[in-house]
Amino acid sequence: MNVYDFDKTIYDGDSTADFYFFSLKRHKRILLLLPFLSCAFIKFYVFKRGTKTQFKETMYKFLRYCDIDRDVEDFWNKNQNKIKKYYINQKLNDDVIISASPEFLLAPVCRRLKIKYLIASNVDKKSGKYSGINCHGEEKVRRFYEKFENGVIDEFYSDSRSDTPLAEISKKAFIVNKNKISEWRFY
Repeated sequence: MNVYDFDKTIYDGDSTADFYFFSLKRHKRILLLLPFLSCAFIKFYVFKRGTKTQFKETMYKFLRYCDIDRDVEDFWNKNQNKIKKYYINQKLNDDVIISASPEFLLAPVCRRLKIKYLIASNVDKKSGKYSGINCHGEEKVRRFYEKFENGVIDEFYSDSRSDTPLAEISKKAFIVNKNKISEWRFY
């Protein structure tokens, strides 16, 4: 089986950020949360306090202003064309997508692409609260083996070195930089 990260790997961009700006255009009240988001950003990225999950839960407060099911479908109607061609051309029936992005955001496009296996962050689509840990780094490996107890990854693709734990358990691993794919180099 082949395993792929989603954002910047098979999707040209960051789907969560794109969805945030898509939602902001539709629901101007999201601007009311800007002070909270700014404080959370500075706390996490500047002062290195708190967890990425805590930062993201603050960011996801914007979801309360969305008509989430409709907005997600409309978002993919507009953005499905950002799925990279290389992925479409090599897609297999048993592909697995593992992403830190919210499951509620990626599930619709995975259904459209007929991707059966999605492992992503469990985020409540109304409150933005996580149930569990952000699906990132070592957590991706844990979640992979939770779903596929004896799973073997033939090929793994990601844009980020934070996915080294998945690359290490794969027969072959590739780093994706825009539309360039090269073998993963372990340092």
